[in-house]
Order: sequence, then C-alpha cells, then structure tokens
Amino acid sequence: MGVTVDVAYKSLNKFNEVLCGDKVELLHTEDSNIMILADGMGSGVKANILATMTSKILGTMFLNGATLEECVETIVETLPVCQVRQVAYSTFSILQVFHNGDAYLVEFDNPGCIFIRDGSLVPIPHSMRVIRDKKINEYRFRVKKGDALILLSDGTIHAGVGQLLNFGWLWEDVAAYAVKQYRLTISAVRLANALCRACDELYQYRPGDDTTVAVMRIIDSKPVHLMTGPPKDPEDDVCMVKDFLSGDDTTKRIICGGTSANIVSRTMDKKLTVSLDYYDPDLPPVAYIDGIELVTEGVLTLNRVLKLLKRYIKNESVTEEFFLELDKPNGASMVAKMIIEDCTELKLYVGKAINSAYQNPGLPFDLGIRQNLVEQLKHAVEEMGKTVTVAYY
Repeated sequence: MGVTVDVAYKSLNKFNEVLCGDKVELLHTEDSNIMILADGMGSGVKANILATMTSKILGTMFLNGATLEECVETIVETLPVCQVRQVAYSTFSILQVFHNGDAYLVEFDNPGCIFIRDGSLVPIPHSMRVIRDKKINEYRFRVKKGDALILLSDGTIHAGVGQLLNFGWLWEDVAAYAVKQYRLTISAVRLANALCRACDELYQYRPGDDTTVAVMRIIDSKPVHLMTGPPKDPEDDVCMVKDFLSGDDTTKRIICGGTSANIVSRTMDKKLTVSLDYYDPDLPPVAYIDGIELVTEGVLTLNRVLKLLKRYIKNESVTEEFFLELDKPNGASMVAKMIIEDCTELKLYVGKAINSAYQNPGLPFDLGIRQNLVEQLKHAVEEMGKTVTVAYY
C-alpha cells in the first residue's frame, strides 16, 4: 500500500461578500491525489468566477495528462483580462502527491507552501520557470508519513494589515503558528480550521480579503467498514458479517442498526450490551460488541450523520460549534467524527431486507429510506476526497 493522504480546506469570505473569491479542487487519479487552490483577482462574484474557472481548467487538464505549459497557456488564453489593471485572472497553487511518495508542487503568485516534517519547517527551494511571461515555481520532492503540506491564499498573510499588525501576518509567522498547531491537531480539517480561525481573529472577524488554508497530511491508510440493515435473505447473514469483519488490524468497524447488531453479535458469538446513557433525547444510545468500534441505532442515526457531513462539506458551516457538535458522545456525532477525521476509505455493507417499521413493504427497496441514506452518504464522503465502495446483500 502506497502513500495515503488526509485532505481538508477552510475558507473565509471577505467581509460582506456572499461568494468566496478562492476555490479549492480536490481530485483523485489512479495513482495520485491532487489539491488545487485558485485565488481570483478582487473579491465577490467576479473573483469567484475567475477562481472557479482556473481551478476547473487546471483540474480537468491535469486529470487528462496535460503538461504545466499547456495548463498555463490555456488559462492565459481563456480567462478575461482586467481592463483597468491589464492583468488576468487568478493566482494558483497545485499540489500532486503520488501513491509511490513522489510529490509535485506548482505555485504562481500565491504565498509559498508550508511544508512540515518531523515537527519542523522544511524549506522549499525556488526553481523558477517562465511560461507565457508568468514566473512559476515548480518543485519535485518525496513525501513520507507524518508530513503536512499547507497551501495558502494571500488573505492569510494580509490578516491584520493596518489593524492589529502593521504589515499583516508574515509568512514566517503563519508557518511558525502552523508548526505549533500541527503538534496539537490530529487531522487535516482541525489544522486548516485552526489556521483560519487565527486569521479571522487578526481580521477582528471582518476579513479584508478572501482567506483559504488547504491542508494535505500524509498518513497511514485508515479503512472504515460500516454495516447497516439485515440482508434480504437470512441465509446471507454469515456471509455479510464475514465480509464486514474482513480487513486488518487498522480497519475500524461501525454497525448502524439494531437488527444488524444482533446479527453480528449472534454470528460472532459475542455479547451485545446497550448503554444506559442517553446523551441526546432524539437518538437512541449506543451499544457495545467486543471487537467492534461503534454500534448505534440505524436510520435516525444515519440521518443525523448525513446532516453533519453535509455541514462539513458546506465549508462556511465548519465553525467552532461544528467541532463541539462533532465531539459529543452521541452515536451520530461519533460516526461522523470517525468518517471525517479517522477514515481514508469507507466500505459500506448494506442489507436489502425491508424494515416494516420504516416504510410501506409495497415499495421497492430502491425507494427505501435506508437505500436513499446510503446513496447520499456515499456521495457526501466522496465529495470529501475519500474513496467509497458499497456492497449490497
């Protein structure tokens, strides 16, 4: 198994702007992960359009094997030129990490990438190339487990200009703060949020520019198996549980559903005990089976999990309150937290038996609540840059 990454980003809109002028694209190829951060000129609608076009063009071309020259030329040809300043468009950073540990970084006019290894900053050498009059820094290197790479838009180094700080938050200060937070945080999402929160405070909660922090951490693979719903044919109980229990010591397992929990308990010949602690009046308490990380109720819990994941995807909803919600000891928060922070690939094991409590048995399974939730869950987790596979029984 090659290099695995944990990716996340956080953006702050310029004060009083509805749209963000920065755009992040997270992409997969067969042998790599790509993170692109584009910062459109100005702010608001115009900047948002410029950044979106830049990130989409770069992403599409990179996925199709285009060279850096072709990408830059296409952007120069495609994007409109500002009539006032006679300059086009948008700055950008591209980070591509291959599964074999090779990495490729391209930067055009964004603040430099912060590279942290073994708790210290690693200097990134300048190897300038000029393409279509644009000075572009291009760097090839190797990554190893534990490394963190942080892309920034210039809103980060402008934080506090003329308010709390004369010249803004210098890159060196941002990097030093990132190193400190790197030691305190476990996941990419917490690191990105910690840096953005510091910028927001320096702006006194009225950002003078769109501000984005995009983080890629090199980590061990973290597979999570989630089982929900009994199989259509009870004969398949053993087969479903066997598949669900497959994997190695690093695999974490979640069961969502009382019937599913009983099937696993019976098949494994392990006792199922239900917690007596009601942490949330709207959700049944969690349960315990030896060897299973988490056992919760089914549809109600999954519905709440999905709401939390959708909040996470909607970048501006990831606030301090969101993390407080994620750290709560109820079943849904625990499942969501594991998927967001402790999972690189999710395998869903879904039973197709009709549960008469939830729906009219006359409806086909495809219209069932559980199936709908599973589909939405799959899309949400894929949008977070993780791989998802679904097996039906």
